[in-house]
Amino acid sequence: MQHSPTDLRHTNSGTPLAKKKTLLQKLAGTGPSLFSNQWLEQYAAICFRPGDRPGDYEVMLITARGSGRWVLPKGGPMKDRTPRQVAAQEAFEEAGVKGKVGKAPLGRYCYVKRLETGQSAPCIVEVFSLEHSETVPSFKEMGQREIRWVKLCEAGRLVEEPELRGIFLALDDRLKSRDDKAR
Repeated sequence: MQHSPTDLRHTNSGTPLAKKKTLLQKLAGTGPSLFSNQWLEQYAAICFRPGDRPGDYEVMLITARGSGRWVLPKGGPMKDRTPRQVAAQEAFEEAGVKGKVGKAPLGRYCYVKRLETGQSAPCIVEVFSLEHSETVPSFKEMGQREIRWVKLCEAGRLVEEPELRGIFLALDDRLKSRDDKAR
């Protein structure tokens, strides 16, 4: 089979590797559930705190347990909890972060969730801001994930989901506007 240079990536030794699947290719692989009401719902928190310099902010990313990708803390609906409460609960359980959660979502993004059965399902995630006030020393998923605080302007380069990159930009705009009003 012939491959064009854009079809392959190469290792350091020059051995070709299969090209990484795009989000659209992953979604297409979910089959009929893509065009049905079988989308999963999740709620996420973009945890943020002031950076080193005035006007700079950092956001927290964690690794997904299965793939090791950089993601936001997130989880599915919980009985007797609003979406923003779920986002706050997941930030606490997955990274030990507490703080003030935004009342309205910053936006939504899609990704393909790998299920325990080995199958994949399309998932839509509603994202809330969470202004960091405290990190507790012990939490439910401690040691199961890597946690990293990164500059807000760099976070989009670490995540796979294009729509999530746009949400980081929206948060940056919102925080700059808030800072301008405070002056």
